Amino acid sequence: MKRTKINSLLNSKEVNYSVCVKGWVRSFRNNQFIALNDGSCLATLQVVVGLDLLDEATLKQITNGAAISVEGMLVASQGKGQLVEVNAQKIEILGTCDSEAYPLQLKNKPSLEYLREHAHLRFRTNVFGAIFRVRHSLAFAIHKFFNEKGFVYLNTPIITASDAEGAGEMFRVTTLPFEQTPKTDAGEINFEEDFFGRSTNLTVSGQLEAELGAMALGEVYTFGPTFRAENSHTSRHLCEFWMIEPEVAFNDLEDNMNLAEDFMKHLIAYVMKHNADDLAFLDARLAEEEKQLPTEKRSGLGLIEKLKFVVENSFERITYTEAIDILLNSNHYKKKKFTYDVKWGIDLQSEHERFLVEQHFKKPVIVTGYPAAIKAFYMRMNDGCAPGKETVAAMDILAPGIGEIVGGSQREERL
Repeated sequence: MKRTKINSLLNSKEVNYSVCVKGWVRSFRNNQFIALNDGSCLATLQVVVGLDLLDEATLKQITNGAAISVEGMLVASQGKGQLVEVNAQKIEILGTCDSEAYPLQLKNKPSLEYLREHAHLRFRTNVFGAIFRVRHSLAFAIHKFFNEKGFVYLNTPIITASDAEGAGEMFRVTTLPFEQTPKTDAGEINFEEDFFGRSTNLTVSGQLEAELGAMALGEVYTFGPTFRAENSHTSRHLCEFWMIEPEVAFNDLEDNMNLAEDFMKHLIAYVMKHNADDLAFLDARLAEEEKQLPTEKRSGLGLIEKLKFVVENSFERITYTEAIDILLNSNHYKKKKFTYDVKWGIDLQSEHERFLVEQHFKKPVIVTGYPAAIKAFYMRMNDGCAPGKETVAAMDILAPGIGEIVGGSQREERL
């Protein structure tokens, strides 16, 4: 029989027909009730095993983590907690699992740190299953959003000679031997003998190539891996991550802000519609974890509350200078509750950004007009700035619980 995914059966409007399901055992109660999961959804399907269906040796192989194939009848459930169940007529053991050695036991809820030590099994847990189903939906929604707006998807180089940000925080790529690296007469590494004949690195951004695409195709976007060899002491910076970068000819900063706000709302609305069970599970887990934290370190909003917060509010739009004034005039600043200092010219820290979003405006915020000195070279210089107060047409979107979640700018087109 052809296998049917568990999420399809749990949503089935019909019963009393033959099915075949395959998955991994989450639990086996009383030698009669198997909770089976195949990764297609968070929930498990109950498989009812007749008392005379299996011999003793087979029953002992149905342990937590074992892979099995089940053929039987999908029927209305006789018990609580599920609408349908499968009355097994045939069970085949596809892979056994040593119940004593298997690290993921029902009685012990594994911490994220424990799962870091058992990385090959992380996907089998509810938390990682939910996260990666959500990530899948988000990736699909990204392409759906840009496709419906007429953008062209570009695959930009992963190995490149460019440093788009100018920060020099790159992972070098080379075929030269480390033991006997060829040197020039000046004692420097001789990259002419390298694979590309010059120094190359992993990309930090697809922006430069995307700009070229936009100048011919009008509206393009990249969505791929980027690499930053920067030391960071926060959870917001990764050495490897996937980045979305639209480039649009003729856009000004207002157009960029509108595009970014529409984009964020589209993604969140999509995942709230298509991954409601996964988000509910992650929301409950976050709430449980935050109970262990001191009050001042709790986020204040639940996961689903944060998502609704973004979708249901128009984004407040302020300048960087206005943001600094708000922070300086806040009781939070006057009572010295900020860890980092506030003054014009600083790069806003997460605590400043979250104060603006969560306590002052109580809605997502877009900050524009950042000081030129703390932004990249390619951002368009604003006209009419006072000496020493030069700003650029840049914008950051600030979200609850995070701070900056989107950054962008109008590009400088003048020589």
